[in-house]
Amino acid sequence: MTLILDRSAHQALLELKRVLIIDDEEPIRRLLGYMLQSHGYETVLVADAREARAKLEEQPFALMLCDVNMPGESGMDLARNTLSQHPNTAVIMVTGLDSSVLANAALDMGAFGYIVKPFESNEVMIDVANALRRRRLELENRLHRENLEDVVRTRTMALQQALDWLELSEKELRLSREETIQRLAIAAEYRDSATAQHIQRMSHYCELLARKYGLSSERCDLIRTASPMHDIGKIGTPDHVLLKPGKFTPEEFTVISQHAEIGYRILSGSDAEILKVAASIAWTHHERWDGNGYPRKLKGEAIPVEGRIAAIADAFDALTTARVYKPAFSLDHAVDLMTKHRGEHFDPELLDVFFASLSDITLIHDQYADQLPRTMIPES
Repeated sequence: MTLILDRSAHQALLELKRVLIIDDEEPIRRLLGYMLQSHGYETVLVADAREARAKLEEQPFALMLCDVNMPGESGMDLARNTLSQHPNTAVIMVTGLDSSVLANAALDMGAFGYIVKPFESNEVMIDVANALRRRRLELENRLHRENLEDVVRTRTMALQQALDWLELSEKELRLSREETIQRLAIAAEYRDSATAQHIQRMSHYCELLARKYGLSSERCDLIRTASPMHDIGKIGTPDHVLLKPGKFTPEEFTVISQHAEIGYRILSGSDAEILKVAASIAWTHHERWDGNGYPRKLKGEAIPVEGRIAAIADAFDALTTARVYKPAFSLDHAVDLMTKHRGEHFDPELLDVFFASLSDITLIHDQYADQLPRTMIPES
């Protein structure tokens, strides 16, 4: 059973310290209740599974301490049902039988811990604290996934509406169409502190390389117009990942790398050629010539030429402009760095063609250079 929670309900669950204790032996129930109450927990004590089910329906519990052997329904069956029907409640099994088989069965079922009678107070409190810590992490992770899915769904729907409008406007003037695409791309780029100038440089680098490589004039124009949409999928990336200034953790890298797939899903499915090319670029501009890129680990010429072109243009612009985590490198330094990855990250032939046109590249770089905000311009 999946529960969609609003933030207030989710916060209330995280702060919940109510524990349900089920044991047919009254002294054990009272002892566990006393231990937990003395550490600030609210406890509810019941003697069997029937009473426990009724209490679970009446109010939420952060944790259930459940005896394994009880008259009537067994503790294992009750725990299994609780984990299924009340997924926000953590479960710890309590038993007088020290059995590795039973302990493994309980943990495989989803129990958060296993306590053997007779027990010490410290043992119980450590297991309870660990179970509630794991429960908190799982609840936070679940909320994060649900929020991310909602963000992607909402923003994808909004962008799809904009793209539907674009398809109906195919007969409008070409300049109007290109301006609309660029504005959508700039909206996504602004989220990670990039600038409108990055869009201009990226598209002109792509057009220059496509033309020098010998692609048709029509194809070069399509690549120039479509390439600003390469990172549109970042609109579905959470801000705490997208705006992080330091190195990504493996989990954060998994999240940020999803922007290629998200961008492809946003742009694909259209009959308009420009959106087909944009979808291809969004999907493949992080693939590598040696097959170690993402999201599909395409290798060599299996990567569409527009994706290989965009990979070079995007990397060059990232190196030669300032980002929150690095200063701008000189053109010569960027050339040296990218040349070291010739045949690994980049298509070697395309990279040679690109750097053979360094004078043209410099013109584009200077023409569309980022402008310092007025407050950052030094006084004369």
